[in-house]
Amino acid sequence: MAIRVREVMTGHPSTLPSSALLSDAAREMRDSDIGSVIVTEGGSICGIVTDRDIVVRAIARGMNPGETPISAVCTREPMTLSPEQEVDEAVYLMRMRGIRRLPVEEDGRPVGIVSLGDLAIERNQKATPGSGGHPAPR
Repeated sequence: MAIRVREVMTGHPSTLPSSALLSDAAREMRDSDIGSVIVTEGGSICGIVTDRDIVVRAIARGMNPGETPISAVCTREPMTLSPEQEVDEAVYLMRMRGIRRLPVEEDGRPVGIVSLGDLAIERNQKATPGSGGHPAPR
């Protein structure tokens, strides 16, 4: 039976409006111990900003994080998943697009995020003895 995104995603993702400042996003990432924040407009996903975006697209270019909105550096219209899609689809999209995180949306609203780490944990659990996967190497 196929594993669904809902089973591996991190629910209740951190979100900020596109008008929030880079410093707001950095604080949210620090406080929540995460590497990305979903960017919203009117409650719907319009982008995603990562810790790397803040460093490479903003700080390295001399942008002031206390004055620059996250909309200036976020990835706009990111690829998203439905909670009912299969995990294999998430793996495929990440591999083909070279991305590490995918927002999960339902009815146009963010409900989760799935990361490479989430998928690695799922694959590792599948491969442990007694789980129906291949045994872990000794």
